[in-house]
Amino acid sequence: MTTWLFDLGNTRLKCAPLQDGRPGEVIEAEHDGENFIDGWAARLPGKIDTAFVSSVASTALTATLLDTLTQCCTRISLARTQHECAGVRIAYGIPAHLGVDRFLALLAAHARARDPWLVVGVGTALTIDLVAGDGRHHGGRIAPSPTLMRQSLNLRAPHLPSSGGVYADFANDTAAGLASGCEGAAIALIASSRNAAVGHVGCAPRLVLHGGGAAALLPHLDDAVHAPALVLEGLARWSRTVGDTDINLRKPHD
Repeated sequence: MTTWLFDLGNTRLKCAPLQDGRPGEVIEAEHDGENFIDGWAARLPGKIDTAFVSSVASTALTATLLDTLTQCCTRISLARTQHECAGVRIAYGIPAHLGVDRFLALLAAHARARDPWLVVGVGTALTIDLVAGDGRHHGGRIAPSPTLMRQSLNLRAPHLPSSGGVYADFANDTAAGLASGCEGAAIALIASSRNAAVGHVGCAPRLVLHGGGAAALLPHLDDAVHAPALVLEGLARWSRTVGDTDINLRKPHD
């Protein structure tokens, strides 16, 4: 049986084979929110038995992925946020209000170690979630990511560059000032959240980052773990909880 994991985010698709309970080598394909880049489907495996899919993208883009998968896969399961799963109990009263990517990242962090974790996603948004060692989710925070901050400033003030610049405590040009301010805002929010977490879980939680913008923040966050495939790790964890009756049986061209 060949099983693949698919994580469709706001800017790219990540997919990997499931190997010994974990994601294998990751393949990526970008999209603009409406369409995938040319040739994206050729990057997918030619034939697989089961696909587990997580998506926070639009309904139309998700449908494009699922329709394409029916050409090479007969069993597809779309992940959903659950109140309790794999030892994690989410804080949200309505599970659907917690993004499935955040939910899966919590499962992955909890599976790594039964310690308190601050789980940080740096993508279009900056998301911060606290999960205790016993799997209890204490909730989280959502803010614009540094990339989105830069893009938003550029939209309102086109003379401000939307990218570029190197972080500094006190920058000496505009691009560096923007990088320092936007990245610094994210770093400060993470640090503040970590300090506040002590009152909830009794100690400073371990810190794990994922998402396309994580690498830029890592040098400024002591002892942070970088886990680029954290959502795929969580999807692998979630797949173990799925029974045959929970898998949508889809045949090619249905």
